Amino acid sequence: QVQLVESGGGLVQPGGSVRLSCAASGNIFNMDDMGWYRQAPGKQREPVARITSGGSTYYTSSVKGRFTISRDNIKNTVALQMNNLKPEDTAVYYCWIKINGSISWGQGTQVTVSS
Repeated sequence: QVQLVESGGGLVQPGGSVRLSCAASGNIFNMDDMGWYRQAPGKQREPVARITSGGSTYYTSSVKGRFTISRDNIKNTVALQMNNLKPEDTAVYYCWIKINGSISWGQGTQVTVSS
């Protein structure tokens, strides 16, 4: 059984920064792609960023140049550094990791961008 635990998030002013982290634990034999989704109030969940096992990164257009995804294969973690945050970035952020051939999800963490 695999568990993902997220940390970070909270209330931040426009233009500020937040770092989210997601740690995997349990019976981990293989980790593939990792990423983050978000869901804003009244909207569908959308992909934000993805990092492959080889380190290639992909971002949705609205966050390019502001967000950076990274991974640590020793610590089994994936992180999302979010800079120059905007009110429209307000959402619940969910991490995901493909572990042992299946997608596991974090519990979600709230990021609110407001003055």
